[in-house]
Amino acid sequence: MKRLTDLSRRQLLTAAAATLAWSDAGSQVSPTGNTQFPPLKRITAGMLDVAYAEMGPSEGPVVLLLHGWPYDIHTYVDVAPILAALGFRALVPYLRGFGPTRFLAPEAIRNGQQAAFAVDAIAFLDALNIDRVIVAGCDWGARTANVMAALWPERCRALVSVSGYLIGSQELNRAPLTPTAELKWWYQYYFATERGAAGYRQYTRDFARLIWSLASPTWKFHDATFERSAAAFDNPDHVAITLHNYRWRLGLAAGEPRYDDIEHRLALLPAITVPTITLEGDANGAPHPAPASYARRYTGKYEHRTVAGGTGHNLPQEAPLEFSNAVLAASVL
Repeated sequence: MKRLTDLSRRQLLTAAAATLAWSDAGSQVSPTGNTQFPPLKRITAGMLDVAYAEMGPSEGPVVLLLHGWPYDIHTYVDVAPILAALGFRALVPYLRGFGPTRFLAPEAIRNGQQAAFAVDAIAFLDALNIDRVIVAGCDWGARTANVMAALWPERCRALVSVSGYLIGSQELNRAPLTPTAELKWWYQYYFATERGAAGYRQYTRDFARLIWSLASPTWKFHDATFERSAAAFDNPDHVAITLHNYRWRLGLAAGEPRYDDIEHRLALLPAITVPTITLEGDANGAPHPAPASYARRYTGKYEHRTVAGGTGHNLPQEAPLEFSNAVLAASVL
């Protein structure tokens, strides 16, 4: 095990050096040193015209990297080139309601329930003719990755999930939390009101910046780093998707009947059998479960890692080497 760990570290350092070299070759660099992605690709997948970034050899093992809210694909702006340098094919799609991704039908319901994102991800893989992937995610993306691994294990070689098992249900969410725990979900209740809807629509960037600061209290991100991601919130469906996501969780908004069977299965909190590594930052300021509370949900090969050094909620962007190492390790579990 030690030899594998040492090898992984050497590989990661070499890949990180390659990332910096790629950056110096002409890509725009932010004040933090993070690189931009190559030009985006697009594909029709299910209900969406999906915009996505791709890096790495086309024949390499595929890693699907899923971002959350209020973030975008730049959560993986350092992770993707590191994985590409290690020989992985990294795919980073904009979720529904973010960036250039668009609904194909104007009349489509702007649905933010958990099942919808998972079905989107499976449709994305189908459109690219990809059978199996290592699926990895953070925030909404981690929930989507968990749903995929639970209900479509045949499509998942391994799972890397920040903050662990995030599958939920409207029934489960009916149970009240302690006042201290409820306080951390203040924005969920704000979004439940029409005042909150108007406020998020008017102050989207200010709201997202506040969430970034609260969720990652020690992350000193630059204005350019934030603005690079904030452009994704200009998507015309972003506000509607965000509001529906949090209102659906509380049972204040209906889901679509097409997803009822999936949600019924998820409400049972299914076990995840694929090889899994869960990650948690030691300074995560966002609501998140304790690792001990979800370890039993992973019944296959499983490992949990806590990332030290003041790592907050947006772990892949704050600690890209550690996240990339988890992907590498999960691929050989």
